[in-house]
Amino acid sequence: QVQLVESGGGSVQAGGFLRLSCAASGYTASRYCMGWFRQDPGRERERVARIDSDGYRTYADSVKGRFTISRDNAKNTLYLQMNSLKPEDTAMYYCAAGARATCNSDSQYSYWGQGAQVTVSS
Repeated sequence: QVQLVESGGGSVQAGGFLRLSCAASGYTASRYCMGWFRQDPGRERERVARIDSDGYRTYADSVKGRFTISRDNAKNTLYLQMNSLKPEDTAMYYCAAGARATCNSDSQYSYWGQGAQVTVSS
């Protein structure tokens, strides 16, 4: 049974930083695609970042240059380093995992964590 558990959310002032972690169990993170999504009430879910099994990464335009997705294969854990945070980054952040090496569309993510709240104040 696949489980994804996020941690590291919290409240921070604009310009600050946070690091989200997603610990995977029942799943070998290095073999598959994983990603971070976010959603705020009243807004559509947005894929923030993605990493494929070969290490290929993509980012939403809104976070390029500020966020970094990474993976520690030994710890089977996915990370999202978020720097220069802005109030518009406020959202619930979700870790997601696919059952394939590359996820080209959001529908290819099969497993989801429970979410971690990130709140950025101005």
